[in-house]
Amino acid sequence: MPVPPLEEMLGSAPAALAPILPSLDVVFERTLLSIFLGFMVALVYRLTLARRDGWNNLSTTLVLLCVLIGLVTLVIGDNLARAFGLVGALSIVRFRTVVEDTRDTAFVIFAVIMGMAAGAGYGAVALVALPAVTVAAVLMLLLQNRKWPGGGYSARLEVRVALGMDLANVLLPVMRRHALKIHLLGVGSAKQGSCLELNYRVTLVERSVLYPMASELQALDGVVGVNLQGADGDKR
Repeated sequence: MPVPPLEEMLGSAPAALAPILPSLDVVFERTLLSIFLGFMVALVYRLTLARRDGWNNLSTTLVLLCVLIGLVTLVIGDNLARAFGLVGALSIVRFRTVVEDTRDTAFVIFAVIMGMAAGAGYGAVALVALPAVTVAAVLMLLLQNRKWPGGGYSARLEVRVALGMDLANVLLPVMRRHALKIHLLGVGSAKQGSCLELNYRVTLVERSVLYPMASELQALDGVVGVNLQGADGDKR
């Protein structure tokens, strides 16, 4: 087999390595799709998991994240070197925001995948996956709100008490009157060491005891503050 001349090989290399740029129509179409998908992800999140605080910050983040991931996917295209360069550029960013609910993480990943699908041109995949995840989220919401026999109502309790308070004889009896299970998550100091902060995961008899339990704990001598938050975001 004859070997082509060196000049011919070198001359064809730049053409082969030239990036394939998407047309303006493709960029516009995929960007609009990522915006639509971002709003749909945020809407599903709002209807299934969002707390009672309207269109919160995470809902906005989901929309913007989906659009940005779509644009990043468009920029990278099929260029491996560009992908590694983008990873290096973004490695200087540090995200230290604590996710309040682990289920929120699933919606962040959902927005990322929808943005990648829109940016890569896999709109059909995104449009099929969107209702599938929506159905799964709604089903899990219905199962969560169903009252299971002996299941109780899960909540997170944060109590600040004065130093030297008798927890076993004063605090715990009140908690046991309303809670089926009590699990101590951690103990720390608060207000420059003037009091203790106790964090519990409790399983209440039912949701309606949130307010009575918080009121009784707050009325105890030595209790500085009480924060009782239910699994659905209801606070007392």
